[in-house]
Amino acid sequence: MIRVEALRKSFGDHEVLKGIDLDVAEREVVCVIGPSGSGKSTLLRCLNRLEEPTSGRVTVNGTVVTDPGCDLDAVRTSMGMVFQSFNLFPHKTALGNITLALTTVLRMDRAAAAARARSLLERVGLSGREDAHPAQLSGGQQQRVAIARALAMEPAVMLFDEVTSALDPELVGEVLAVMRDLAGAGTTMMVVTHEMGFAREVADRVVFMDEGIVVEQGPPSAVLGHPRQERTRAFLAQVL
Repeated sequence: MIRVEALRKSFGDHEVLKGIDLDVAEREVVCVIGPSGSGKSTLLRCLNRLEEPTSGRVTVNGTVVTDPGCDLDAVRTSMGMVFQSFNLFPHKTALGNITLALTTVLRMDRAAAAARARSLLERVGLSGREDAHPAQLSGGQQQRVAIARALAMEPAVMLFDEVTSALDPELVGEVLAVMRDLAGAGTTMMVVTHEMGFAREVADRVVFMDEGIVVEQGPPSAVLGHPRQERTRAFLAQVL
């Protein structure tokens, strides 16, 4: 579903990604872990060219995203992305935040868009909050609306960029529960996270990054339980 080949990204003289090679299979859940500044979020943002790769090749669901002639609007429609900050429109209700892209991008009938949005709000545990504005919702509820908004486009892949890091600790569980359900339903997911328990429980594969390279990858039981590399062991000793 995702193929990353020799991906490099520099900001000025600072090379953040140093030749990443990575595949994600259909229905696979891959959790990317590592210290701050290791390039995890940059990698995710290069997949849909929110950041422009310096070199390398990215293919998603058969489309070469890094091709200069690539239809980025179509690519981004097929890749749902949920960010650390919720990025909801404050003047729109939960329902309005979800239906906006359905009616403007997919040209869906308003009634059909609203029906899909209500179904998704129910799926993320927010049935009855359709008319609430973001300011009336907790951080965890806002993040669940953001997940529902991404799912509304029926993407082939879901990308999650540290979606719980801005939440109060007691709200993290409700967002992880939604992501756990998505994984159980067979959604292809790439998740940048600091939640090691979630990675251990839900991931098919854990990728450890440091200083712009993939240091180690494998099943959670191997990478988190019996890491081969000293850099991985040092990181886990700090966070576990």
